[in-house]
Amino acid sequence: MVFEKIRKALATQFERDIDDITENTDIALDLGADSLDLVELITELESEYNITVTDESIYTCKTVGELTEYVEGLLG
Repeated sequence: MVFEKIRKALATQFERDIDDITENTDIALDLGADSLDLVELITELESEYNITVTDESIYTCKTVGELTEYVEGLLG
């Protein structure tokens, strides 16, 4: 469920076909995300899941799969 929400958010944010976004998609290299894009994504995830994502943590998540695992870890 978390993967699908992240996937949808990224597809919308980067105007990509949702089917092109997989767990192996590199957020920076494949989607072209910069620091402002990551801030927007963090804000959306925090609002959606009522969690706090640190800036340091988001920069260690390179792929959609890593980001999904991180958010799932915060959710317990």
